[in-house]
Amino acid sequence: MALDRRTFLAVSGRFGLASTLFPGALYTLATQAEAQTTTPQSKSPAYARITPEMIRQAAQIAAVNIPEADIPMMISSLNDNRQAFEAIRRLDLPNSMPPAFVFDPLPPGAKVDSKREAPVYGKFPAIRTVPSNLEDVAFDTIPQLAELIRTRKVSSLDLTEMYIRRIKRYNPLLKFVITITEERAIAQAKAADAEIARGNYRGPLHGLPWSGKDLLAVKGYPTTWGAAPYKDQHFDYDATVVQRLDAAGAVLIAKATMGALAMGDIWFGGKTRNPWNPRQGSSGSSAGPASTTSAGCVAFSIGTETLGSISSPSTRCGVSGLRPTFGFVPRTGAMALSWTMDKIGPICRSIEDCAIVLQHIYGPDGHDETVHDAAFNWNIDYDWKSLRIGYLRDAFEPPKTHTEQQPAPPANETAAQKKKRAQNEAISAFFRNLRAYDHQFNEAALKKLHQMGVTLKPVELPRLPFDAMTPLLNAEAAAAFSHLTLSGRDKLLVDQSPDAWPNIFRVARLYPAVEYIQANRAREMAVRAAARLFAEVDIVVAPTGGEQLLMTNLTGNPAAIIPNGLRGADAPTAPSAVPFEYREGGPNTPVSITFLGGLYQDAKLAAFARAYQLYAGFLNLHPKLPSESHQQLPGGDPLKPKV
Repeated sequence: MALDRRTFLAVSGRFGLASTLFPGALYTLATQAEAQTTTPQSKSPAYARITPEMIRQAAQIAAVNIPEADIPMMISSLNDNRQAFEAIRRLDLPNSMPPAFVFDPLPPGAKVDSKREAPVYGKFPAIRTVPSNLEDVAFDTIPQLAELIRTRKVSSLDLTEMYIRRIKRYNPLLKFVITITEERAIAQAKAADAEIARGNYRGPLHGLPWSGKDLLAVKGYPTTWGAAPYKDQHFDYDATVVQRLDAAGAVLIAKATMGALAMGDIWFGGKTRNPWNPRQGSSGSSAGPASTTSAGCVAFSIGTETLGSISSPSTRCGVSGLRPTFGFVPRTGAMALSWTMDKIGPICRSIEDCAIVLQHIYGPDGHDETVHDAAFNWNIDYDWKSLRIGYLRDAFEPPKTHTEQQPAPPANETAAQKKKRAQNEAISAFFRNLRAYDHQFNEAALKKLHQMGVTLKPVELPRLPFDAMTPLLNAEAAAAFSHLTLSGRDKLLVDQSPDAWPNIFRVARLYPAVEYIQANRAREMAVRAAARLFAEVDIVVAPTGGEQLLMTNLTGNPAAIIPNGLRGADAPTAPSAVPFEYREGGPNTPVSITFLGGLYQDAKLAAFARAYQLYAGFLNLHPKLPSESHQQLPGGDPLKPKV
């Protein structure tokens, strides 16, 4: 008879196992033994019974002391409990099925402004002369392109076909698109032109082509999640964000690449490239949205972030990203990686573009229970000078350039170990030099803010172990893709390194349930501490990356990431000892700065970021791409697809 949940908890508690790994480690140990007793002809596995030795091993993994005399009493109940695991595993749990709990970033007593006001966009830009070569407008911002469409100087169809041509030209080099939705796009563009000709102009996104990260469901096209096991996957519906952009009259022209299952920039077709330096990856996991936008192949893109997936590629590709407050944009129809951390947001050529897009995609949809009825009232005339601005003083201190003394290598070090140690030292040295070089751009940002008349208040992040909370993401991701691990199909993923999903999912299965709850309690402490910080200031200026990235993704606070200059000819270049996947920086590559905001204060955040972007003058930077693309980089592609 299967042991019910209450009885199991009582049994575990009786032996002081409230924080052990028995639900995971024991089951894993037993199933390893099971594999030895299962024959290919078996319709169901012949489960090995949990033994005293398995309990001893699990106790060592969990760092829990179990008296030897208590072990025999546990075996019967723990064997019975395994049937409960199997009952759940036999259920058909699609990726879209969330757990029965909802993360809310709002601390006790907090309220949101739900009063919606009509957005205030900028004045129509001066109508530029339409160039004979339409590709000359490829890097224009949303207001510029919208005015060409609104005044019918350029048709949506012509603009769409131009961007599709560019995608086809540069995709062999940059590998930034998985599927071109050409038939859908042409139909949408023709419909937009007809509507505008009848005087039915829907707004600034009407007729503008965009790309979406390929975790957004689009009816009639594959939604691959960037991963080989799902490359033929189809859904018979559109994601909420897709529906809302359709309603705005925007034209979806491409499903852009993403790192497999939302990690990095390696997908089943290769590695997405940085248009500023195609010998580098574009970073990820919103690899394709950032790369297509940077390369002038769409008017704007939609990405997602769980832990840096908008921030990092926006920085690498020199574009602007707006990671909204958690619970602002519904994720219905989007792949779930972490139900308590996933966020959908725009990646554009300017932060004003991001605000225009966010205006059209935010708000409850009746399906995603995490979404609050909060207002995003974009007002381009907002008085940003009324905002209180802080900066992370410690994060702007010059980075350490010296290396800590390393322990002496073991006397019996093998050649392979020596090579690995040398490689790790080369990576560490390169990144120390790069961070030291990039510090000048952070200092320049503070100087520009002073010149703008901003009074900067030094602030600190809460002193909490944010790193120790990030296994929450891994545990949820392992649950979201449990079937991959259990079926062995995780071997189909291109990246099989220790830091890739297959290994992370396996390790996460040994994460104790009680420790998961404890980490969530620590996360609530972080939420309340962040609320105190943003009661003190409205905006926090921070270098992109670092500890703030961990904290704000855990607490759900929004971030605006904008370009902050280009590295010079003297910028450090990764030596050959640094593996390809770790290479970044180098001459003529972009850097960024980040602005953080209070929960659901995204419109104020965007207004301030826009003011800085206009003052700093990095709005019109874009990479110089070859007139023609090539099938591969000179010297070959070090990351060829394996499927």
